Amino acid sequence: MKAILRNLVSVIRRFKLAAALNVLGLSFAFAAFMVIMIQLNYDYGFDRFHKDYDKIFRVELNWGNNWQAILPRPFAERFIESSPHIVAGALTNSWESEIFLHVENDGARNYYREKSLVVTPEFFNVFSFDFVEGSVDVQLAPGSIFIPLSLSRKLFGNEPAVGKHIVHSSWGNQTVRAVYSDLPDNTILNNYIYFSMNPRENLQSWGNSSYNVYIRVNQASNAPLLFDNFKRTFDAQSVWGQHFTWEESSTELRLTPLSDIRYVTNVQWDEVPKTSKQTLSILLAIAIVIVVIAGINFTNFNTSLMPMRVKSINTQRVFGAQQNIIRLLIISEAVFFSLLSYFVAICFILLFNSTSLAGLVDVDLSPSENALIFGGTALVALFVGFLVGVYPALYMTSFEPVLALKGSFGLSPKGKNLRNTLLGIQFAASFALIIGSLFMFLQNNFMQNSFLGYDKEALIVADIERIQSNLDPFTNQLKSYSWIEDVTFGESLLSSSDKYMEWGGRHYKGERINFQSLPVHYNFLQVMGIEITEGRNFRQEDTNTQRGVFIFNEAARSKYNMEINTTVIDWNGNDANGEIVGFMPDVKFASFRTAVEPMAFYVWGTENWGDRMQHAYIRLAAGINIRTAMSHIHSTLAEFDANYMFEVRFFDEVLQRLYEKETALSALITLFSLLAIFISIVGVFGLVVFDSECRRKEIGIRKVLGASTLGIIIMFNKAYFKILAVCFVFAAPFAWYAVARWLENFAYKTPMYWWVYLLAFAAVGVITVCTVTFQNWRVANDDPVKSIKSE
Repeated sequence: MKAILRNLVSVIRRFKLAAALNVLGLSFAFAAFMVIMIQLNYDYGFDRFHKDYDKIFRVELNWGNNWQAILPRPFAERFIESSPHIVAGALTNSWESEIFLHVENDGARNYYREKSLVVTPEFFNVFSFDFVEGSVDVQLAPGSIFIPLSLSRKLFGNEPAVGKHIVHSSWGNQTVRAVYSDLPDNTILNNYIYFSMNPRENLQSWGNSSYNVYIRVNQASNAPLLFDNFKRTFDAQSVWGQHFTWEESSTELRLTPLSDIRYVTNVQWDEVPKTSKQTLSILLAIAIVIVVIAGINFTNFNTSLMPMRVKSINTQRVFGAQQNIIRLLIISEAVFFSLLSYFVAICFILLFNSTSLAGLVDVDLSPSENALIFGGTALVALFVGFLVGVYPALYMTSFEPVLALKGSFGLSPKGKNLRNTLLGIQFAASFALIIGSLFMFLQNNFMQNSFLGYDKEALIVADIERIQSNLDPFTNQLKSYSWIEDVTFGESLLSSSDKYMEWGGRHYKGERINFQSLPVHYNFLQVMGIEITEGRNFRQEDTNTQRGVFIFNEAARSKYNMEINTTVIDWNGNDANGEIVGFMPDVKFASFRTAVEPMAFYVWGTENWGDRMQHAYIRLAAGINIRTAMSHIHSTLAEFDANYMFEVRFFDEVLQRLYEKETALSALITLFSLLAIFISIVGVFGLVVFDSECRRKEIGIRKVLGASTLGIIIMFNKAYFKILAVCFVFAAPFAWYAVARWLENFAYKTPMYWWVYLLAFAAVGVITVCTVTFQNWRVANDDPVKSIKSE
């Protein structure tokens, strides 16, 4: 056995670069596999930490052929009470809010901005919370709050928080009644300050759909029965008129399981961040493909050593070595290399986790937080090592010892076909990953750089919720700086979301219409560079009208046959809700994930229930120093409220945040594509080493007969180029299909450029040619006489 080990050591010394590259490639593969599996475990584990998570559902309403995630409060209350199968039900506001608060410690005021959510007290009977102070039996009543442990430590240090007070900027004194352990990151909830909903808020407002509704049932199998039961017990005619029927109105309810809410995309007013099961499936496929590629590489490396080891192994058999012992040793060698690669992979992950690249995933990558995945990957490494070692072990000991001592088995057609097939799988996977990552890059670039219908350059946005009563002085103060061209305001932040406030139940020319509404300052379109296609722009005197005015987009005009100087009627049908004074192009006011829908910019009149301009849009002059501009804006805001923590940022950051999930996914897949290419090239290198060594005598003879080094290099490259071409023909259609399916997640998408496929082929082709040329140039320049004698 010592002789076999010595032979292995000598082979590794002779081909130490190939051996090191194969271990490195397998290490990268295991590292990528673990990173992807950790991310997938995070995504698939969303909200599964709740007790009875499979019995928790969100109630959604189909009203007017549109599914919506919000319901009127009285409707929701009736549904929750309609069946004994509903163990608990709760309502929440359909939006989170950032509140401004302060606490007093030793006479000093400390100010904070924190996320909050208003819920009904039953919320804590639907979802699972671990209370470290107080308990679930404590009632969340008006004037009281529940806070997370992290916020308790932030506000009060290590002192007990229960009984202490915070002061809300609008609601005054609030008493902490319970402290709960921070929720994990993979939840649709958040570590909010939870406020109690007013028991009488909108209790009889059937036309006010403003609430998300969650229920917990006694058995998940009972959930599909609830709607039919509700239709039988609820007196709908008393609410919607005696002519109402469920069927003719197309009114339906559905219950979306808690763990599926992130994947539902056909629902309006749904603020839950989305991902797609398709994306997760792509990541899982990439994880498997990368390990398969590396395993193929490792197999090629082991088989490339067979011609150099078969004589030595069978020599030992002639001298009495047992066949099973030899096979076990060969398999053990492969397992050793695989486990070595696994431990190197852990080092790579620890290094990755300490860099900015860790931001590409949503979860901590440390082994202590992911013991199951690290342990499972160790078993995968054992299996890969065993699987890779079995074939060489059986093959190298399958010959009669005397026969094996007489010949070489490196160039058998069967072995060559196996190696070429395995290499082909690597090339095909590399092509598919490169094409996919290029299209993801193009889509992200398309979303962030396409013309949106307004001028987003040299634009800074700031939240101004705290200075509502000082907008004119604030504007004048800013415009006193020569580098401020203009300032405008809006209730919503343009292009920061998939959806905006939708006004349903309005009527136009006797038809019920739905459209998204973005209330703005009267000079908004002018400052943002939005054209008017017909009619006029907003004017300052529009704010003096009773109900305000609209400027609709072309999508609304086309769908509802709208005209200038007509009015939109409110949901009561009593008074004009606003006059249509103009039309504009279909600006991309929402994300590229959704198609442009009917929408309107709206200027409030004297009678309104809103008119809270929460964001300032500040247009900068060309050539201004950006840091100077930011500093002046911050200082101006501080003059109006020195304690409030205003958020000031470039408008480009809004788009970056909007598409950060797609950007991170694209970067992650690009990284893994580069790894796959590297691993594939390692495989090419190993195979080229094998071919060149086994054909050393042939190369020597060709040289003696007058063949040039260039001719020999071309001969080898032709063989690999044929493999490349065949693999590309198979991989390109698969990649096209996968990319086309992924692009279905976007209403507006990049074209499927033909040159992307050509670029992918060129990239892999150039790297392969360089690798083949490098290795064979060395062999082709050896002394041909020496090569012939060595055989």
